[in-house]
Amino acid sequence: MPTVTTIEDRTGLHAIAATLPDTPETVIALHTLRRGLCRAYIVGTIEHHSALVIDSSEVIGEPSCYGDDANAFWSILRELPGWFAANMRESVANAFGALVERDLGEPVHCLGDPHFVLQRPVPPLSDPAVRLLTPDDLQLLDAAPDEVCGAGFGSTRALLEDGIVSAAVVNDAVVSITHTSAITDRHADIGVSTLADWRGRGYATVAASLVAHSIQTTGRTPVWSCGETNQPSLRIATKLGFEPVLRRVYVIVEARRPQPDGQD
Repeated sequence: MPTVTTIEDRTGLHAIAATLPDTPETVIALHTLRRGLCRAYIVGTIEHHSALVIDSSEVIGEPSCYGDDANAFWSILRELPGWFAANMRESVANAFGALVERDLGEPVHCLGDPHFVLQRPVPPLSDPAVRLLTPDDLQLLDAAPDEVCGAGFGSTRALLEDGIVSAAVVNDAVVSITHTSAITDRHADIGVSTLADWRGRGYATVAASLVAHSIQTTGRTPVWSCGETNQPSLRIATKLGFEPVLRRVYVIVEARRPQPDGQD
């Protein structure tokens, strides 16, 4: 088995980030590494690694893999507890899945993770309930349900201060949120979530247009990614003019997925 090195200090994580290009595929990885919101595992050296796995403290159980060596990925992930869905390039997913099935004796399935970018000006949209949030909205966002409080920056304060956030606010409560989940020098990834009772009203589309416009005013390119079965998210991306640029894949071991409380 190849030697796996764990990196969790800021200096090491920044050094790993320096080996990655700034692309739509790496925007979340670069952001997470630079902000120290993860552990990184490599096979090889920091400068020359055949596999990089990023285990985010923000997205539990869904490590991201960079490289093309299925065996090296498995040498890392077979010892990593708690994961159930590994995100990687499509070209290596089948080989990695075969290794998992062979050694764990559990079936795996793949879910596409298409990535999109917005190169043209975003359509101007508005709704009286939707607005950009500022650091003055910290108490409002802290009081929001977990589903619509945002993520990617380690805290709501950091998200409001360092990111871009738009929300639908109804009766002084957040019911839908769109925000930058990751920012690099060239790109910004967008995350969207709406409470179930408030879906279908167009809030997320308007909020996403505000965030995308704000990203563009900084000279960055908005990036959108989601599971290929997430039709509401895909529809928003299409409405705003996002175009597909690449496709990664989640290799999922369903038997390892955490069950909701009260279920075996």
